[in-house]
Amino acid sequence: MVSLSQNHNKINILFPFSTLPNRLDPFLRLNAICPYYTMFPLEFPFNSLSNAESGEWVLDPFCGRGTTNYAARLRNLPSIGIDSNPVATSIAQAKFVNPKYSQVAKLCKKIIEYDFDPEEIPQGRFWDLCYHPSTLLQICKLREHLMRDCSTNVRIALRALMLGVLHGPLRKGLPSYLSNQMPRTYATKPNSAINFWEKRNLSPSEINVVDVVERKSKYLFTYLPPKIQGEILETDNRCSFSRLIKTKFNWIITSPPYYGMSSYTSDQWLRNWFLGGTSQVDYSQKLQLCHGSESSFAHELSQVWKNVADVCANGAHMITRFGSLPSLACDPKSLLEHSLQYQNSEWEILDIRDAGIPPQGMRQAEQFNNSNLGGARNEIDLHAIFTG
Repeated sequence: MVSLSQNHNKINILFPFSTLPNRLDPFLRLNAICPYYTMFPLEFPFNSLSNAESGEWVLDPFCGRGTTNYAARLRNLPSIGIDSNPVATSIAQAKFVNPKYSQVAKLCKKIIEYDFDPEEIPQGRFWDLCYHPSTLLQICKLREHLMRDCSTNVRIALRALMLGVLHGPLRKGLPSYLSNQMPRTYATKPNSAINFWEKRNLSPSEINVVDVVERKSKYLFTYLPPKIQGEILETDNRCSFSRLIKTKFNWIITSPPYYGMSSYTSDQWLRNWFLGGTSQVDYSQKLQLCHGSESSFAHELSQVWKNVADVCANGAHMITRFGSLPSLACDPKSLLEHSLQYQNSEWEILDIRDAGIPPQGMRQAEQFNNSNLGGARNEIDLHAIFTG
């Protein structure tokens, strides 16, 4: 429950939020700091935590861009998120920060104005068409500086903001993104991008990165809910993580990758480059659940549930959203149940209900809304309790 004064200089917060604010509420802006095509709507984890009590800890072992963690923050609940993808964890870490927007813009300006030459400025036709040389130089300065040190809240905020503006559509008026025309949720592969730009005779505009960061940081960081305890761990959740965690969890709110959806790394290749990765597309599927067969997928997912159980309090609730791709003959309900059966009844299923069709824009449209395959399939929500 939030009320803003007419001049927006003073904020009165009745905290925690008992109901989710309108999607245009300024307190929800931070959650959208960087578009990420596999995000689920904030309403799912927020509503799932409606019965959580003060001080109870929340875990998302497939945290992605940290939507569950931000929902927990809105409810004044401490949380931890786990993901193996560095792009995801870099975005999710920003869901805990509380910087002044002027500090973020000031740091950006200081780095770019500092007289040093980046060690790496990628070369090639893609880079020539994606960014103006001046813009690319500024990006590379920020990239190398944040690679060396991203230990403060301001730096974490700037890094996530940069991931969000690194590529996106061209718009009228002041630029919101730094690239030539490109999707904002995932990066087009180089050859496809080059063909698209050349056929339409599109060339990159010279964009002042500091100007974009100043406007974006003011938009994102002016109104923030109070900070709450928590962190994001970048690790393979198939391996035990109990040694990394000092608490017991009462709530598990998560959404595993859907079977067959294994292109997270390659689809985020440009953001991964900004974080220190290669300037080429990485098609490897390391640190991801095995998608070779439904059986192997369920078995590896079961290992995650076992590792989660190791850090849960008795009676902990797990609410899991799951679905399937139209291109695969897969029953998500059976697959999810199968993954839990491996754990010898440590998890007791209380309810499985229809969650409806994923909203347009919440999932990768080409895979989830393919009309030639009958359109998107309904997702399910499974509610289980830990009885170990």
